[in-house]
Amino acid sequence: MYPIRRESRSEFIPIRHLRYHVRQWGTPRVGATPWVMLHGWMDVSASFQFVVDALSEDPWIIAPDWRGFGLTATTGQDSFWFADYLADLDFLLDHLCPQQPVNLIGHSMGGHVATLYAGVRPERVARLVNLEGFGMPATRPAQAPTRLAQWIDELQTQHRSEAGLRPYATLADVAARLMKTNPRLPSDKAQWLAQHWARQDAQGQWHILGEAGHKIVNPHLFRVDETLATYARIQASTLCVVAESDSIAQWWKDRYSLTEFMERIAHVPQLQHARLADCGHMLHHDQPEALAHLLSAFVNSQTDIISSLFNKG
Repeated sequence: MYPIRRESRSEFIPIRHLRYHVRQWGTPRVGATPWVMLHGWMDVSASFQFVVDALSEDPWIIAPDWRGFGLTATTGQDSFWFADYLADLDFLLDHLCPQQPVNLIGHSMGGHVATLYAGVRPERVARLVNLEGFGMPATRPAQAPTRLAQWIDELQTQHRSEAGLRPYATLADVAARLMKTNPRLPSDKAQWLAQHWARQDAQGQWHILGEAGHKIVNPHLFRVDETLATYARIQASTLCVVAESDSIAQWWKDRYSLTEFMERIAHVPQLQHARLADCGHMLHHDQPEALAHLLSAFVNSQTDIISSLFNKG
């Protein structure tokens, strides 16, 4: 199994009627800006362990499990909203570091939330890193009735079946599932991550630490104009990192493209780009050393290193 280099510590914080699990590495230091790392959809805060281990410095890192993921439960919430993630993050920062801005780093869904938050609360973010936080395909108002009907239908199906995410017989099966999703993930890291991604029940089965409601379609349409208005309010220096492999093309086909995302993110006023080679969407698993190097360079304003990783291709 993967041998971790830096131990994390867990804390449970009461936030908005939830017992929020927060993983932390390092310790607070006077004058040092905390790093806040936000995981993506169907992921957990422990996912950042490989990057943390690869850092040459030892910053105070705060990484929550989003509501309904990891060790942050929601007592059966049957659907989830982006606005809740923004509010949860705001309450979390008020609790842990109320008097200072943070370096905000988010992957995938967490990257999208981080970027929105930086526009909603620009004074709270010193530097922003969006790791493949693409958002969603554009929608049209005419889609609203059908989307709402789809949401209700999926809720009805979920409540009738009372089914959660399917269980796994062994922890090795969980690790195999992680490697199936990301063929680049080495087996030692998959085995380590599996024990944080799932929990064993009294019957010996392993259950993913993610609530089924996360797979229910969002009833709200994704409004690009509102997203762009939020991006335009960001004051922090921002780094947009994408993987060499085009994840958007795999997921959305002709509904959404990397080019379209790049047109959106260009509305962020102080923006730099980097593309990491030999990795896919889970770039923090595939290239943790390269990503750690890039994050440190950006946080410490080493623009020459960032420029060397920039690739318009």
